[in-house]
Amino acid sequence: MNRMMKKVVSFLQKEDGPTAVEYAVMLALIIVVCLVAITSLGKQANNTFSNIGTQLSSTTAS
Repeated sequence: MNRMMKKVVSFLQKEDGPTAVEYAVMLALIIVVCLVAITSLGKQANNTFSNIGTQLSSTTAS
């Protein structure tokens, strides 16, 4: 029983598990932020090129 208690105490004192979880959560948040930023920039670029295309079409049609 004493040996089992030592293992439990040793397991609870180790900080490897929580540290790995914290890094995984931070990585997930960074990925979400990157995806949102890339999506937003992609939509803005699409709108810009659409506006330029529309202006060029109207200029050449006149």
